[in-house]
Amino acid sequence: MLVILGFAMIAVFMVLIMTKKLTPVLALIIVPTVFGLFAGAGLGIGDMVMDSMKAMTSTAALLMFAIIYFGLMIDVGLFDPLVRFILRKLGNDPAKVVLGTAILAAAVSLDGDGSTTFILTTAAMLPIYLRLKMSPVVLTCVAGLANGTMNIVPWGGPTARAASALKIDVNEVFVPMLPSLLAGIAVVLAFAWLLGLQERNRLRATQPEIWGVPDTAEAFDGGTPAGGSAGGARGTSFVPATGGPAVDGSAPSTGVAVLERTETLVDDNHTAMADTALDPNRKTLRPKLQWFNLGLTVAVMGMLIADLVPLPYVFMVGSAIALLVNFPHVKDQAAQIVAHAPSIVAVVSMVMAAAVLTGVLTGTGMVEAMSAWLVQIIPSSMGPFMAVITGVLSIPMTFFMSNDAFYFGVLPVLSETAGHYGISAAEMARASITGQPFHMQSPLVPAILLLVSLAKVDLGDHHKKVLWRSAVVSLVMLGIGVLTGAIGIG
Repeated sequence: MLVILGFAMIAVFMVLIMTKKLTPVLALIIVPTVFGLFAGAGLGIGDMVMDSMKAMTSTAALLMFAIIYFGLMIDVGLFDPLVRFILRKLGNDPAKVVLGTAILAAAVSLDGDGSTTFILTTAAMLPIYLRLKMSPVVLTCVAGLANGTMNIVPWGGPTARAASALKIDVNEVFVPMLPSLLAGIAVVLAFAWLLGLQERNRLRATQPEIWGVPDTAEAFDGGTPAGGSAGGARGTSFVPATGGPAVDGSAPSTGVAVLERTETLVDDNHTAMADTALDPNRKTLRPKLQWFNLGLTVAVMGMLIADLVPLPYVFMVGSAIALLVNFPHVKDQAAQIVAHAPSIVAVVSMVMAAAVLTGVLTGTGMVEAMSAWLVQIIPSSMGPFMAVITGVLSIPMTFFMSNDAFYFGVLPVLSETAGHYGISAAEMARASITGQPFHMQSPLVPAILLLVSLAKVDLGDHHKKVLWRSAVVSLVMLGIGVLTGAIGIG
């Protein structure tokens, strides 16, 4: 009964948010409450949720003050030079912008922290997406894919958990998985390019008065830049045509789908940033404090990596110092906090609501029952394929439960069974981390809630675009692991 209720609860939750029948916050509260009562939790359901919520308070505090800190850094202009640099390199071709998003998210993900990755990626790229009228869902999809794939780095968490649970060295798990990691990143970049091409075509179809319609493919891939010489699309970008206003705010262009040099997008007055979160004329800019803010941010990130003190406290102190120095007047400090209140409420409320789902799953015993059932239904004839099976199971199971529950509760049982068929603990650990691209899209992961909140994207819309792609990335990583021998068959 608990197994049925557990899977039914998750299925109902996913259907409700993907069909937009309920907001994620309401679904996270109402659905587990109903199923928890059916599971016999009774009045004890309150204690289950409170126990789970206590474990999430530090996460909520981290996200709250991280939003304040990085939101403040955006307001004072710390990231303006970065965005202008990206614009100069990528231009305003949607395909290049989306590919750049994937590369940036993957690079920042090297710090092993999803929240930091999503904050920095959104800060740098969202203004560009909004300016070019691109879909923010594409941004969250690509950033989520890149971060999920990079999440298997030893300091990211899952690899260390798998190694600890099976009592093996973490390098023994990670190093043989490097080919799988590279293959996963390659797939992510391919998805990013294809999504970028889709955005380019969508903009041409929905806004022909702005983006124009090219006569031939050469207009995008090998045409002659307006005002420049022939030589392909390198250093050029897709810009409006046929009478519509140019993206850089210049006079309407003439002709059909011309290419212009990207320098026009970021002129001396930075007009491309007008009316965005990076408007060069906003009153909150603090150009004289640019180096101070950069130094403070480097110090905060250094403390994050060093892990000397709890991260929520790091961002609390960082936010306090940043507010005090950049906005010495009390009225301005209060205004800055209020300005970021919508983002804070959105993400913190979702984290607190997720405590209901995790509390019911754990408190009623659903997680244990679901795990035991999955182990039992694997026939003995499939024993030699336990590593591959574990990799496949890690995709849905790490989505529906925490990494701790899977790696410390389920993986040891699966590994013990696999040992009878000559499959080593290291191979099982490697297989178990291939589901991380899918895991990172789970509503139980606070970082993904932060991402969709910052980008103002509906979680259901994000899941529609990202889930099947993340499953493909996970399966590719698993397949490459098998081909290279990192994940063996008994």
